[in-house]
Amino acid sequence: MSPASDAECIFCRIVSRSEPADVVVDDDVAVGFLDRRPLFVGHTLLVPRVHHETLPDLPPDVVGPLFARARRLAAVMTTALGAGGSFVAVNNTVSQSVPHLHVHVVPRTRGDGLRGFFWPRTSYDDPTHAARVASVLRAAYDTEPVE
Repeated sequence: MSPASDAECIFCRIVSRSEPADVVVDDDVAVGFLDRRPLFVGHTLLVPRVHHETLPDLPPDVVGPLFARARRLAAVMTTALGAGGSFVAVNNTVSQSVPHLHVHVVPRTRGDGLRGFFWPRTSYDDPTHAARVASVLRAAYDTEPVE
Protein backbone atom coordinates (compact mmCIF):
# COMPACT_ATOMS: atom_id res chain seq x y z
CA MET A 1 0.00 0.00 0.00
CA SER A 2 1.40 3.40 -0.98
CA PRO A 3 1.50 6.12 1.64
CA ALA A 4 -0.85 9.06 1.08
CA SER A 5 2.25 11.20 0.68
CA ASP A 6 5.99 10.87 0.99
CA ALA A 7 7.86 13.78 2.60
CA GLU A 8 10.93 12.94 0.50
CA CYS A 9 8.96 13.06 -2.78
CA ILE A 10 9.18 16.38 -4.62
CA PHE A 11 5.84 15.72 -6.34
CA CYS A 12 4.13 15.11 -2.98
CA ARG A 13 5.60 18.42 -1.82
CA ILE A 14 4.19 20.12 -4.94
CA VAL A 15 0.78 18.53 -4.28
CA SER A 16 0.86 19.81 -0.68
CA ARG A 17 2.06 23.23 -1.91
CA SER A 18 5.20 23.08 0.22
CA GLU A 19 7.24 23.15 -3.01
CA PRO A 20 6.50 25.84 -5.62
CA ALA A 21 5.26 24.89 -9.08
CA ASP A 22 3.38 26.43 -11.99
CA VAL A 23 0.08 24.62 -11.42
CA VAL A 24 -2.27 23.92 -14.33
CA VAL A 25 -4.68 21.38 -12.77
CA ASP A 26 -5.59 21.07 -9.11
CA ASP A 27 -8.56 19.03 -7.97
CA ASP A 28 -9.47 16.16 -5.67
CA VAL A 29 -7.85 13.53 -7.97
CA ALA A 30 -4.75 15.11 -9.47
CA VAL A 31 -2.38 18.02 -9.69
CA GLY A 32 -0.84 19.05 -13.00
CA PHE A 33 2.11 21.41 -13.21
CA LEU A 34 4.64 22.56 -15.79
CA ASP A 35 7.75 20.40 -16.11
CA ARG A 36 10.79 22.37 -14.99
CA ARG A 37 12.78 20.94 -17.90
CA PRO A 38 10.10 20.78 -20.60
CA LEU A 39 10.40 19.09 -23.96
CA PHE A 40 8.39 22.03 -25.28
CA VAL A 41 6.70 25.02 -23.66
CA GLY A 42 3.52 23.78 -22.00
CA HIS A 43 4.89 20.30 -21.13
CA THR A 44 2.79 19.37 -18.12
CA LEU A 45 3.19 16.62 -15.54
CA LEU A 46 -0.07 15.25 -14.17
CA VAL A 47 0.25 13.37 -10.86
CA PRO A 48 -2.28 11.62 -8.67
CA ARG A 49 -2.83 13.56 -5.47
CA VAL A 50 -2.10 10.40 -3.46
CA HIS A 51 1.44 9.02 -3.70
CA HIS A 52 1.75 5.97 -5.97
CA GLU A 53 5.07 5.18 -7.61
CA THR A 54 4.00 3.52 -10.87
CA LEU A 55 0.93 2.91 -12.99
CA PRO A 56 0.63 -0.71 -11.77
CA ASP A 57 0.53 0.67 -8.19
CA LEU A 58 -2.40 2.99 -8.98
CA PRO A 59 -5.72 1.68 -7.62
CA PRO A 60 -8.06 0.68 -10.47
CA ASP A 61 -10.71 3.20 -9.37
CA VAL A 62 -8.24 6.08 -9.87
CA VAL A 63 -7.01 5.08 -13.35
CA GLY A 64 -10.11 6.37 -15.16
CA PRO A 65 -10.34 9.69 -13.31
CA LEU A 66 -6.58 10.36 -13.72
CA PHE A 67 -6.62 9.63 -17.44
CA ALA A 68 -9.83 11.61 -17.94
CA ARG A 69 -7.82 14.59 -16.73
CA ALA A 70 -4.89 13.67 -18.98
CA ARG A 71 -7.32 13.46 -21.91
CA ARG A 72 -8.77 16.87 -21.09
CA LEU A 73 -5.29 18.37 -20.70
CA ALA A 74 -4.21 16.88 -24.06
CA ALA A 75 -7.19 18.59 -25.69
CA VAL A 76 -6.32 22.00 -24.29
CA MET A 77 -2.76 21.81 -25.66
CA THR A 78 -4.24 22.51 -29.09
CA THR A 79 -6.77 25.14 -28.04
CA ALA A 80 -4.63 27.02 -25.52
CA LEU A 81 -1.20 26.77 -27.14
CA GLY A 82 -2.05 26.26 -30.79
CA ALA A 83 -0.26 22.92 -30.84
CA GLY A 84 -0.99 20.52 -33.68
CA GLY A 85 -1.47 17.69 -31.20
CA SER A 86 0.05 16.21 -28.09
CA PHE A 87 2.24 13.42 -26.80
CA VAL A 88 1.08 11.58 -23.67
CA ALA A 89 3.44 9.20 -21.87
CA VAL A 90 4.08 7.42 -18.59
CA ASN A 91 7.36 5.84 -17.52
CA ASN A 92 7.30 3.06 -14.93
CA THR A 93 10.52 2.74 -12.92
CA VAL A 94 12.90 2.79 -15.93
CA SER A 95 13.46 6.40 -17.05
CA GLN A 96 11.17 7.58 -14.25
CA SER A 97 13.15 10.47 -12.75
CA VAL A 98 10.78 10.91 -9.79
CA PRO A 99 9.24 7.79 -8.19
CA HIS A 100 5.73 9.25 -8.09
CA LEU A 101 3.47 8.31 -10.99
CA HIS A 102 3.32 11.16 -13.48
CA VAL A 103 1.73 11.47 -16.88
CA HIS A 104 3.62 13.66 -19.35
CA VAL A 105 1.28 15.72 -21.53
CA VAL A 106 3.39 17.49 -24.14
CA PRO A 107 2.21 19.85 -26.89
CA ARG A 108 3.44 18.83 -30.37
CA THR A 109 3.77 20.48 -33.75
CA ARG A 110 4.97 19.01 -37.03
CA GLY A 111 8.72 19.37 -37.38
CA ASP A 112 9.24 20.08 -33.67
CA GLY A 113 12.31 17.83 -33.55
CA LEU A 114 10.88 15.15 -31.28
CA ARG A 115 12.09 11.86 -32.74
CA GLY A 116 11.86 8.52 -31.02
CA PHE A 117 13.19 8.89 -27.53
CA PHE A 118 15.98 11.38 -28.21
CA TRP A 119 14.11 14.36 -26.91
CA PRO A 120 15.34 17.91 -27.08
CA ARG A 121 14.74 19.96 -23.97
CA THR A 122 13.82 23.62 -23.88
CA SER A 123 13.38 26.17 -21.13
CA TYR A 124 11.11 29.00 -20.18
CA ASP A 125 12.43 32.52 -20.73
CA ASP A 126 12.01 33.25 -17.03
CA PRO A 127 9.65 32.38 -14.16
CA THR A 128 7.10 34.90 -15.45
CA HIS A 129 7.00 33.13 -18.82
CA ALA A 130 6.31 29.79 -17.08
CA ALA A 131 3.61 31.38 -14.93
CA ARG A 132 1.92 32.89 -18.04
CA VAL A 133 1.93 29.54 -19.86
CA ALA A 134 0.52 27.78 -16.78
CA SER A 135 -2.19 30.44 -16.53
CA VAL A 136 -3.20 30.03 -20.19
CA LEU A 137 -3.35 26.24 -19.85
CA ARG A 138 -5.21 26.43 -16.52
CA ALA A 139 -7.84 28.78 -17.99
CA ALA A 140 -8.34 26.52 -21.02
CA TYR A 141 -8.48 23.39 -18.83
CA ASP A 142 -11.06 25.01 -16.56
CA THR A 143 -13.31 25.85 -19.53
CA GLU A 144 -12.86 22.56 -21.45
CA PRO A 145 -16.15 20.63 -21.38
CA VAL A 146 -16.15 17.56 -19.15
CA GLU A 147 -17.66 14.49 -20.78
